[in-house]
Amino acid sequence: MSITIRPIEPDDKEDWRALWTAYLDFYETAVPDQVYDTTFQRLVDPARSNQNGLLAVDGTRAVGLVHYIYHPHNWRIEDVCYLQDLYAAPDMRGKGVGRALIEAVYAAADANGTPSVYWLTQDFNAEARRLYDRIATLTPFIKYQR
Repeated sequence: MSITIRPIEPDDKEDWRALWTAYLDFYETAVPDQVYDTTFQRLVDPARSNQNGLLAVDGTRAVGLVHYIYHPHNWRIEDVCYLQDLYAAPDMRGKGVGRALIEAVYAAADANGTPSVYWLTQDFNAEARRLYDRIATLTPFIKYQR
């Protein structure tokens, strides 16, 4: 197995959509077609450098994705990076796909001069948290939402 991490490209829409749908299904949610279309266009638009996506590819098969967003932060001069969505196909879990995608975001953030990368996960997502506990620092923050 040789995983390649690369930016999402305009021809990736079908593979990207299948992976993102599986990710949304895992979290028991869905988005309308208009959100799929708008999000994909943002991810492949070179003029929108703050919103990005990467695919993990095994040969010709897309096996994982990550979306990340740069945004200003009132406590820093530099932007911060929010890793919004991370997904590895179930048959690829435990094979380094998630780690490779996160490390690719770390590298992109470093190249962008963005020292902080953060993300959220559900407390019961034990499989993913085993990885996160090895490559990041758990913070004490609790999310509230309107």
